[in-house]
Amino acid sequence: MSSNNDSIQRTIIVAVALCLVCSVFVAGAAVGLKPIQQENRDLDRKRNILAAAQMLQPGESVDEVFATVEKRLVNLNTGRFATEAELKEAGVNVDSYVQQAAAKDPALSTSLKGGNDPAGIKRRAKFATVYIVKDEDAKARIILPVHGYGLWSTMYGFMALENDYSTVVGFGFYQQGETPGLGGEVDNPNWKALWEGKEVYNEEGKAVIGLVKGSVDPNSPQADHQIDGLSGATLTSRGVTNLVQYWLGSEGFGPFLAELRSEGV
Repeated sequence: MSSNNDSIQRTIIVAVALCLVCSVFVAGAAVGLKPIQQENRDLDRKRNILAAAQMLQPGESVDEVFATVEKRLVNLNTGRFATEAELKEAGVNVDSYVQQAAAKDPALSTSLKGGNDPAGIKRRAKFATVYIVKDEDAKARIILPVHGYGLWSTMYGFMALENDYSTVVGFGFYQQGETPGLGGEVDNPNWKALWEGKEVYNEEGKAVIGLVKGSVDPNSPQADHQIDGLSGATLTSRGVTNLVQYWLGSEGFGPFLAELRSEGV
């Protein structure tokens, strides 16, 4: 009996010791790999920004191309580039600022409710990161972060605009959890290509770009503002429309883009 008890005891001790050793190795690997994982996330983000602006060609270095892009913060409350004084007061650094994290901080964001939140984001950060690409005439195209809720997930993406700040260069999501084959078609290159050349604003300056049910009628007077809907994904399609109209509208980047147009930047 004693021999059996000793055997069980030894088995438990060996099992516990093995678990502890494995835990140490796993924890060490997680800590050791964290910088690499962060580097890969940063690289993927840069790749998606460049893809939206159609700046990255096969074989080119992401870091080298991204070096031509200027990162700045916009104060969404004023519709202007954030000043050094505003950033200092808020304790914000341009290089380390993470908009998603700021949106969860009451000191750096605004709560949205009901009709003020068509994109379903709940809170909007005070500052938003934008990316600027200047051409040979020093006129800037701009890449804007956008996000909003679809059917199952919050979709995060980038929209790039020409230097008229209304014509779409490209658009795509880098993070989404919609239904594969349905709402997940937001990742389909053929669908993303439909956004190129579309106009965000109508003659009154209202953000009207959005998805339609089925295919766009080329003879429609609104065709320049419309994109084919996602087949079988009505709620995801509606979510995409809501988020782009919100972020390019009066509560998002609308006043900022209007300011750029008026200045002829």
